[in-house]
Parts: sequence; structure tokens; C-alpha cells
Amino acid sequence: MKTKQLANVLIKILGLSVVVHSIPSIITAIYSVVRARPFGVPGDSWFFLFPLLLLTAIGVYLVIQSRQVTGFLFQNEEE
Repeated sequence: MKTKQLANVLIKILGLSVVVHSIPSIITAIYSVVRARPFGVPGDSWFFLFPLLLLTAIGVYLVIQSRQVTGFLFQNEEE
């Protein structure tokens, strides 16, 4: 397996790992906000979900664009 191919596979695995690890955190955060709503939690409590959603978006980007990321990392290396 060539270096670029291995890097492509590893970047996809990294992206999948990020997505898999962020989904339970998002579910837990949503559950916490919904659970705390009757106790007078302010309406802007959804704001702390932004970093989790950003992390998920980064993971999805790594999975979809892994070839471009690999090309960027190895732009000066020959095949």
C-alpha cells in the first residue's frame, strides 16, 4: 500500500472516529437540555451544542474529503 493510500484510509478512520464519539455527546447534551427545561433553564442553553456539532461536521468533512486532505498533506511527494 502506498503512502497516500494509507494516509487516505487513516484520515477516513479518524473522521469516522470523531463522528462516532461526538454523536453520544450530542444526544446526551440534548437530553440534558430537554430534561432541565422545566426547571427554569434559560432558552440560550442550546448554545453549548455548537462545539459538538462543529466537531461532527469536521469528522464528516474528513470522511468525505479525505483525498483532498491527503493531497494537501502530500503535495510535494511523488507517487
